[in-house]
Amino acid sequence: MVASATIAEPDTRPLFGVLLVALAVFFFAVGDVLTKGLTAHYPIPMIVAVRYLASLVLLTVFVWPRMRSRLWKTERTGLVLLRGCTLALASLTMGLALRLMPVGETIAIMYVSPFAVMAIAVPLLGEKVTPAGWFFAILGFCGVLLIMRPGAGLDPMGVLWALLNAACATAYHLLTRVLSRTETSVALIFHVTLVGAVFFTLSALPTLSGPLPSLPDFAAMVLLGVFATSGHFLFAVAYRHAPASLIAPVNYLHLVWAALLGWLVFGDLPDGISMIGIVMIILAGVCLALKSHFQRR
Repeated sequence: MVASATIAEPDTRPLFGVLLVALAVFFFAVGDVLTKGLTAHYPIPMIVAVRYLASLVLLTVFVWPRMRSRLWKTERTGLVLLRGCTLALASLTMGLALRLMPVGETIAIMYVSPFAVMAIAVPLLGEKVTPAGWFFAILGFCGVLLIMRPGAGLDPMGVLWALLNAACATAYHLLTRVLSRTETSVALIFHVTLVGAVFFTLSALPTLSGPLPSLPDFAAMVLLGVFATSGHFLFAVAYRHAPASLIAPVNYLHLVWAALLGWLVFGDLPDGISMIGIVMIILAGVCLALKSHFQRR
């Protein structure tokens, strides 16, 4: 998923911040590949339940001793929990999409979310978008249409799940923009992890009557939590060293890592037209982020 921005401190080591984000999105792409491999053998609720429980354990062990009650303290608890529910649904729809589609195309469709957030934020949050901003948003959306075009060979249900994932991600990021004014980043991370752990543990209970994962597969599920938590931690550290507007373009390395790893692990290489669509999405997103960066400077 695209990481949400937080308020950055003054620039200290911007290149270090960029490198941290590049590593974070690599972790997310590895998690996407692990998820696709595991969904071929196990129910999605079981996979995601272990992932969220592993993340919850990591937060409890490494963050709670230092943060104590600040780890879960919130001002707008209802909206915080709603945000957690949207991410849980996003995790579910991502698993369903990856089960049916290649990693690269699935992640590319997911990246329609930043453009949707920009468009919806205009009437909802009163934000302003320049003509150049609209041009790049339309360019990115056209890139997604190229990937989903008839004849691309993608599973229709997989495309539907990927679009639902993008819708959930859009709601998630809009809620993040609203809640970032009153809530701490660590409390937001804790509550999405807690909601996901509860939701998927309950969903996974009926699946326990079936085959249980082998030790290597269980370790892979735990690694999903380790990679996700590590990725979010790296983002948090990165924002201390570089402004959000400089970090944002690096998010689109996620698409590159996903396509490359999907090819190396599963042999799934996007066709020429789909590759053009992926490049259009990356170009549009990077140009929007750089435009914002230079405007702020």
